Amino acid sequence: MAHSASFSASPTIGGLAAALGQEAGAFANVPIAGISVDHRRIKPGFVFFALPGSRVDGASFTHHAAANGATLIIGRGVRPSALDLTTHYLAVEDPRRALALAAAYLYPRQPEIIVAVTGTAGKTSVVDFTRQIFAALGHRAASLGTLGVIGPDGAGYGGLTTPDPVSLHESLDRLASEGVSHIALEASSHGLDQKRLDGVRLYAAGFTNLGRDHLDYHPTLDAYFAAKLRLFEALLPKDAPALINLDGDRGAEAAVAAGLAGHPVFTIGRHGQDITLNAITPHGFGQSLDLTFRGTAYEAHLPLMGAFQVQNALLAAGFALVTGEKPERVFPALGFLKGVPGRLERVGAYRAAPVFVDYAHKPEALEHALRALRPCVSGRLVVVFGCGGNRDAGKRPIMGEIAARRADHVIITDDNPRHEAPEAIRAAIRAAAPHALEIPDRAEAIRAAISGLEPGDALLIAGKGHESGQIIGDAIIPFSDHAVAQAIIAELS
Repeated sequence: MAHSASFSASPTIGGLAAALGQEAGAFANVPIAGISVDHRRIKPGFVFFALPGSRVDGASFTHHAAANGATLIIGRGVRPSALDLTTHYLAVEDPRRALALAAAYLYPRQPEIIVAVTGTAGKTSVVDFTRQIFAALGHRAASLGTLGVIGPDGAGYGGLTTPDPVSLHESLDRLASEGVSHIALEASSHGLDQKRLDGVRLYAAGFTNLGRDHLDYHPTLDAYFAAKLRLFEALLPKDAPALINLDGDRGAEAAVAAGLAGHPVFTIGRHGQDITLNAITPHGFGQSLDLTFRGTAYEAHLPLMGAFQVQNALLAAGFALVTGEKPERVFPALGFLKGVPGRLERVGAYRAAPVFVDYAHKPEALEHALRALRPCVSGRLVVVFGCGGNRDAGKRPIMGEIAARRADHVIITDDNPRHEAPEAIRAAIRAAAPHALEIPDRAEAIRAAISGLEPGDALLIAGKGHESGQIIGDAIIPFSDHAVAQAIIAELS
């Protein structure tokens, strides 16, 4: 990760040191040509960040970085004895946070209104809905997260829930220069734990829910929760609003934590004190909402299915309200929201039975998606899904049990097996879904599910959503649930 172009000013070691709360001494006026965490990309005038890692410690490569021309090395601990005296060294307590603050110094422009949301499920939908609402209200708005950067013209690029801090700040700087005034960001637990969002000037932050996920990274569910709470406890400025979905798991705990961190808490949901959801009335593939906002009744239409999408939409509406938008403009904007690609997305129908693709690859998300579809099904609810390899193995039987309980017909297939034996993954799922059909080839599983549909049925293809590849070993094989399903429907029809 090397970055050197499009700096907004003429950065110096002195300016960078000041941004980190350090003294640069005799090196203060030395210009910075670029920064990197990879010693192989260091060029003369660059700053090398020696980041600690689980497999490799960047401190082991400081002499290589110096030999390649690094003017400054930033790391943890005492100055390496082998460093030449012409290479300046700054010791910091947290090199990862220093990298993020350095990125904010090098790329200082940011949109005026930045909101961030964390939680297990719903982040992508919330940031996209927030962007859509801001745009509907006349702002140049963007979103950044799993779907990449989506700007005012709708173009998307990238695609990491929380990108590395230099890419993040470079994107914020560029968007601000293009006139973007409002942006919504996804804040993943990895990104928060690795300090990738440090230096972002947040106006408000939100919490969707907490479920089982990323236990291959976090040692416990409580550690996972604590990583998400860092958004409120360390990054959100004091007195900035914290928006909490009280209908989401652990929402009440998140509200208490945000309040203790000094934030006014804005709550939404059936028990919400600010946006209260009084009733939901399904209408086909949409829903009518009876709401109360601070004592005044409102009605809204949401052209999307599922209680979880109501929660996501209300959190997005809350972001608009806390940034000063009028409720009589915000709530009608919900009626024009478009669903996020791969999130309970209707990709077609066969024999009048609708086929949906959803990104649900964790227990709570699979449960939410199946529950959302059940009221629309007069026949059988069919689900095709699998679990990823080299990830949290404990969720596999949990998801098998959910599928067996919520669906009428279950087909277990492969989903990014990576370096694990696919049959072992499927067996772990099947242990809790003994009556499920097992079809390893994902395309054949989708074909079998679609060809068996009858009027009144519905099919959910879960796990990959918007993804366009299947990870097998180290290879990424092109594969899209959306494209495969549509091709099969066209062929059978």
